[in-house]
Order: sequence, then structure tokens, then C-alpha cells
Amino acid sequence: MLEYVVSACLAGCKCRYDGNDNTNEHVQQLVREGRALPVCPEQLGGFSTPRTPFELKDGRAVSKDGEDITERMQLGVEEAAKLVELAGCTKAILKSRSPSCGVGIIYDGSFSGVKIKGNGLFAARMLSMGLEASSTD
Repeated sequence: MLEYVVSACLAGCKCRYDGNDNTNEHVQQLVREGRALPVCPEQLGGFSTPRTPFELKDGRAVSKDGEDITERMQLGVEEAAKLVELAGCTKAILKSRSPSCGVGIIYDGSFSGVKIKGNGLFAARMLSMGLEASSTD
């Protein structure tokens, strides 16, 4: 049983939309200790890396070029949720402001850097499963 699920980009995986990572030493240490499961719901949804960025607008996942990708994102979220359930995770450390993983604050869907209150799709799923979730850079 693993205590944490973590955003794979925080664990050092180059899975961000731009092909980079958001390495966080604390998260990497949890993974090294065998206490954390890294996941990327976007990759689990079949999206390539790099990929066109997306934001949430009116509850829908919309790419910067205007494509509604909600259905594919939900597929990735559900696949990630299955892994979390199998691993028995009870806590989540997720990438801040992400439309997938942001907890409490996300971008507003205008691709202008404006932030609003809200949760990313995967973060919302983790909270609905009863996980204690926080976000970090």
C-alpha cells in the first residue's frame, strides 16, 4: 500500500505539456522511499508529450487551439483513479494550478495566466475519493 499519489511531473518525469518536468525534491524522496505513486492523467488519457496546453472553461477541458478534450481527459483521470485505488493511496501531492492536478486554484480558461478558485479534473476526482489533497510546484 502506498501512502501518496503524486503528479509525475513533480517526481521528475518529463510529462508536462511542454515536455519538461516540475521536479520537487520532497516528492522525489517520497517516490524513492516507496511511499508515492507518480501518475500523469494526461498521458494516461492518450495525450502525447509535448502537447497543446489546455485549461478548464465552464467545466470542460479545452485546448489552446479550441478543441474540447474533456472526454479523453476524463478517460485519463479514471485510469489514474484505478491506479490510486489499487495502490491504496490516501493522500495526494499534485501540481499547482494545473487543469488536471491543481488543488484550490486553477487557470480560468482564457490562457492569459488569470487564476481562479477551482480544482483540476484529477484533483477533483481524488477529493471525491476521499483523499487528502494538496498542491505544490
